[in-house]
Amino acid sequence: MKTKTIFSLCLMAFSMAVNAQSIIRVSTNQTDLVFRVADNGRLYQNYLGRHLNHESDLKHLPDGTEAYLTHGMEDYFEPALDVRHTDFNPSTLLKYARHEQRKAGDGATETVIWLKDPVFGTQVAMHFVAYTQENIIKAWTEITNTEKKSVSLVKYASAMLHLTGGKYFLSEFSGNWADEAHITTTPLSFGKKVMDTKLGTRANLFTPPMFILSLGAPATEDAGQVLLGQLGWTGNFRFTFEMDEKDNLRIISGINPYFSEYELKADETFRTPDFFFTLSQEGLSRASRDFHDWARKYQLKDGSEDRLTLLNNWEATYFDFNQDKLIGLMDDAVKLGVDMFLLDDGWFGNKYPRHSDTQGLGDWEETRDKLPGKVKALVDAAKQKGIRFGIWIEPEMVNPKSELYEKHKDWVITLPNRDEYYFRNQLVLDLSNPKVQDFVYGVVDNLMTQYPGIAFFKWDCNSPITNIYSPYLKEKQQHLYVDYVRGLYKVLDRIKSKYPRLPMMLCSGGSGRIDYQALNYFTEFWASDNTDPLERLYIQYAYSYFYPAKATCCHVTTWNSNTSIKFRTDVAMMGKMGFDIKLSDMSADDLKYCQQAVKNFKRLRPAIMEGDMFRLYSPYDGPHAATQFVSKDRKQSVMFTFNTYPRYAERNVPVTLRGLEPNQMYRIREINMMPGKQSWLRCNDKVYSGQFLMTVGLDVLTTHKLESHVLEITAE
Repeated sequence: MKTKTIFSLCLMAFSMAVNAQSIIRVSTNQTDLVFRVADNGRLYQNYLGRHLNHESDLKHLPDGTEAYLTHGMEDYFEPALDVRHTDFNPSTLLKYARHEQRKAGDGATETVIWLKDPVFGTQVAMHFVAYTQENIIKAWTEITNTEKKSVSLVKYASAMLHLTGGKYFLSEFSGNWADEAHITTTPLSFGKKVMDTKLGTRANLFTPPMFILSLGAPATEDAGQVLLGQLGWTGNFRFTFEMDEKDNLRIISGINPYFSEYELKADETFRTPDFFFTLSQEGLSRASRDFHDWARKYQLKDGSEDRLTLLNNWEATYFDFNQDKLIGLMDDAVKLGVDMFLLDDGWFGNKYPRHSDTQGLGDWEETRDKLPGKVKALVDAAKQKGIRFGIWIEPEMVNPKSELYEKHKDWVITLPNRDEYYFRNQLVLDLSNPKVQDFVYGVVDNLMTQYPGIAFFKWDCNSPITNIYSPYLKEKQQHLYVDYVRGLYKVLDRIKSKYPRLPMMLCSGGSGRIDYQALNYFTEFWASDNTDPLERLYIQYAYSYFYPAKATCCHVTTWNSNTSIKFRTDVAMMGKMGFDIKLSDMSADDLKYCQQAVKNFKRLRPAIMEGDMFRLYSPYDGPHAATQFVSKDRKQSVMFTFNTYPRYAERNVPVTLRGLEPNQMYRIREINMMPGKQSWLRCNDKVYSGQFLMTVGLDVLTTHKLESHVLEITAE
């Protein structure tokens, strides 16, 4: 009897161990992603949703769908992986091998699940890093060729997510130069919806690598189940959303396989880009704040550091400047009270001086008649005036009219037997070539070595890849799109290693290049060349779903002269504020206003740059917009409101605030007032409870066209 009892207990323990091993759980404090090893030895995803509080419930989850589907087997829909083996067999079957979970830094856990093909030995390691508090999951795969000869990767997704039985609404972002980030929401139905790009470098010109998927019904700011996804890849990407006949949805995210079949040598491993996602049960606002918190802590370069306010010379001079004019403009930066003067395009080239975008690109030495004292004179002048100095570069590109092109045409991506096609009068250097990587790295390194006082780089990228041929890759042309991006990352890794505290702006004719892998090297991005404040209300609103305010460069310019300097500055203050404007064209009152706004921005940085963002009124919903920032301790808040073109006698409702302590009393004070003007808002200098502000709200929207208000909300 005793022996029988011991045997039964041992059998029970063995059974529990098998069951425990068959369920693999990736968890944050809000979300569970659950996998199960089935009796056939294959891995299935059987849950993605709200965090389940009781471990015992996991065994009741439905069977689900195979986690990382492959080409050539019994599935009839889009696969995540397609491998052509050495015997030209196009099939892959993956079975569970093992898994492990380990700490991945403060507040994060990494889960790795190894799958293996029992016939060919192809190994796939699925990686998931769960950031517990921020509710973000990072996913990627590593594919290893264990065959004796090379295999071809035709498709190689970073992640495959499965959602079962429901309605789905996809919000995507699209546009063009100076017309970025339009939001369109459509219901998904049977079949495939693909979002992709084939532009290579300026890959996000028409659509950035991010999406919003609402589950059940379109999510609102404060309600609904919604998934936000973003691919960390500074090149061609593809998202595939495919719904089957049972209303199950699979989401495949990764590098666009277009012209990118990749040869994987024996014992070589291919690592896909990171796919980042969050699943919110509390609407869009919570999802965005989770992304912002995660980015500042883990992904955005110098995410916890301040950003430099600046004055750019571009709209004041364009290409027409010299050393004395630039040093004179530095006095404008001092007058404004900003931290830095930024020299834009046009400072380089001697055989072909950079007087327009038609020549000189690639020849990174100062134009002698423009800058006789070289960049050193500018760095020294800025230091004497008590400000920093930054400079523009576009190191991945070349004009055909340049010394670099004449000496090293073999470094240029261009077809050997065709007429060259130019985008913005330029071509792309071949970063798959290690010599080109050295050259591009040297653009930054040479400047920093000669002039270590340079405090900032604006790194531009104005052309997609045209004339798609690499002289370096020769017979492996299909590697170009992938190896270009890998080459870029090698350059940026070297820069970050040698100059870890060097801030850089990610620019690409605007936002033609934004993703969280790039932002691991750049402190901020240029959201658009379009600085019309009305357009920027839409552009900045769209990017705020994924990116914190401190990552988004917002400049005050002369675009849209129908708007006041106050309106333009108030819009720019909702991000990393800068100026690109001639002070000599300003009135005394306008200048005084801007000086005060800079002081207010610096004082309120803890709320705007580090705090929680709440989108209170969407410009898409009518002729108004309102955004609020709240400091993490909830003692300071700033609300920006804008009237664009409201109708006569329009009836407006109060704007209810968010993120405050209900029982805390707050004083409302309107700031950013034009000199000599007094606030006429009834709420000005009044004290309200947080509960009142979040329940009843404030009457701040009016029928006054092109009017803006900035309210500082301070705990008492």
